Amino acid sequence: MKTTLPSAPAVPTPPVGKSTATGSAAKARRSEVRFLSGLGHIALAVWAVIVIVPILWTFLAAFKNTGEIFSSPWTLPAELRWENFGRAWTKAHVGRYFVNSVIVVGCSTFGTMLLGSMAAYVLARYKFWGNRAVYYLFVSGLAFPVFLALVPLFFVVKNLGLLDTHTGVILVYTAYSLPFTVFFLAAFFRTLPNSVAEAGMIDGCSHTRLFFQVMLPMAKPGLISVAIFNIIGQWAQYQLPLVLLSNAKDKWVLTQGIADISVNAGYEADWSGLFAALTIAILPMIIVYAIFQRQIQSGLTAGAGK
Repeated sequence: MKTTLPSAPAVPTPPVGKSTATGSAAKARRSEVRFLSGLGHIALAVWAVIVIVPILWTFLAAFKNTGEIFSSPWTLPAELRWENFGRAWTKAHVGRYFVNSVIVVGCSTFGTMLLGSMAAYVLARYKFWGNRAVYYLFVSGLAFPVFLALVPLFFVVKNLGLLDTHTGVILVYTAYSLPFTVFFLAAFFRTLPNSVAEAGMIDGCSHTRLFFQVMLPMAKPGLISVAIFNIIGQWAQYQLPLVLLSNAKDKWVLTQGIADISVNAGYEADWSGLFAALTIAILPMIIVYAIFQRQIQSGLTAGAGK
């Protein structure tokens, strides 16, 4: 007896014209992506050259004397003149300004992260009347230019008796950095799982303990990212200390000191000392970013991946 097996259903074949059109469209999209990617790489390369070349030139000039800086600016120094850094550190008082900057930026960053994380956590995790209004009030600070507030800020700090003091500068730095900190961390705290917070409350955690011992460690990537951005921004700040520390030279921060050195360099011709001072100011931020770059990147992308 002959058995006939059922035949497999025929697979419909797309029309030749339609398949060709689809392939052409995909090929065109790939070509467009490659073209845009190439433009992006070119733009990044140009930007890298614009940023890196002046920094390298500054580092090289820090080891030259004044004659080499002007006669052969693009060549390597004949010898490494470490005395330029010693002269900038002692004679130009860069050491004192450096310590002042470390104190001011360290204290203000700590205050910013403490207050900003608490405010962002409450705004992100708790519902209460006026929540959105308070949040948008913080965010509006991002759009407010700081130089518009310099005059009223000067009189406020003066009336508080904190003019020409590090305390006044620390408080202003903290307030100035809070909008960005709250804006970033509020979005980050919203991505944290509610189940962990609920488990902590069931185990008897108070709201304070839940924040400091449970939620804050979970937000470590975001905290590190925001802290590094605040350190870099406050380290390079010039307008605020110029207004608030104008009459207390012994309390100047590094940006004020370098500006003063640049003015004096025009009369004393100590350009090598100026570039050595600039190198001392630039290197700490480059080192900090190089050490924490992975944490910064993970903090910026953690919220998108959850």
